[in-house]
Amino acid sequence: MKVRFSAREAAWAEWAPALRAALPEMELAREGDPAAFDAIIYAPGGDIDDFTPYRRVKLVQSLWAGVERIVTNPTLTQPLARMVDPGLARGMAEYCTGWALRAHLGMDGYAQDGRWRTGAVPPLAPERPVTILGMGELGRATAAMLGGIGFPLTGISASGHPVPGVTVHPVAALDAVLAEAQILICLLPDTPATRDLLDARRLSLLPEGAWIINPGRGTLIDDAALLAGLDQGRPAHAVLDVFRTEPLPADHPFWSHPAVTVTPHIAAETRPATAAPVAARNLRRALSGQPVLNLVNRAKGY
Repeated sequence: MKVRFSAREAAWAEWAPALRAALPEMELAREGDPAAFDAIIYAPGGDIDDFTPYRRVKLVQSLWAGVERIVTNPTLTQPLARMVDPGLARGMAEYCTGWALRAHLGMDGYAQDGRWRTGAVPPLAPERPVTILGMGELGRATAAMLGGIGFPLTGISASGHPVPGVTVHPVAALDAVLAEAQILICLLPDTPATRDLLDARRLSLLPEGAWIINPGRGTLIDDAALLAGLDQGRPAHAVLDVFRTEPLPADHPFWSHPAVTVTPHIAAETRPATAAPVAARNLRRALSGQPVLNLVNRAKGY
C-alpha cells in the first residue's frame, strides 16, 4: 500500500511516526509519481491542488474534521473521508464544557479589584438550559460531558437522529429553540445552509443574559450582527474560537469588545496518537473493498 502524505511541512515529523506505527504495511511518502499511489492522507496546507493524476487512489483521508477547504475542489473525484478522532471529540467537549461552566457560574463577575461581591448565586446546573447546534460526533461528545454535570440539553440536528439525554429538534425549530438557549454552543459545519445562520433576527431571539460559545465555524454567525447584538446585551457574551479570517486581524473589533472572548482556534486539535489508528482502519477498508467510514456527502458538504 503506497500512501501520499499531503499536509503542511511541519506536520510530517509529528504524523509520520504515528501513521507508520498504526499501519506498518504502508509505504508513506511525501512525493512521487501520482499514478503509483493507492491513497492520500490530506490536510489543508498540503501541496496537492489537482487530484486528477492520482488515478489509482481509492481514498483521500482527511486529517481534519472539517472538509470545506477540499470538498469543493472540482478535480477531486476520489472518495473523501473526514476525520472522526476520539481525541479531537474529547478536546472539543472539554473546551465547550469549560466555557459553559464559566458562563453558568458567572466567573467573569469577580474582578480582582478589592471589592467584596456577594449576592450573586447562580442556579444549579439542572436549572440552566444549554442548547447545542449540531449533533454530530462533536455535538454528541459535548452533550455527554455536559449531561454528566446535569445541564438540561436541547439540540438542533439536520439528521434528526436521537441522542441520549438530549431533546433533539429539526432545523425548522431553530427560532423556538434559540428563545430558550441560555448557553448556546455552535458546532455546525460550514455549508451554504449554515452560513450566516445566526443573523440579527435570530440573535435577537436569545434570552437576556445568554452566552454564545462558537468553536464550530466562523461563517455561522454574522459578525456585524453579533457586534450589534452584544452592544444591546443579546447575547451578553460571545466566546469565539473560529473566524472568517484566521489569524483574526489585530484590528478586528472582536479583540477590543468587552463582551467578546477570543481564543485562537484551539478548541479541538486532531491528535496523531488517537487519529492515526482511525486513518489506518479506513485505509485498510478502502484498499480491501470494504465500505469507507465517515465518507463525505459531496452534496451536503460534510
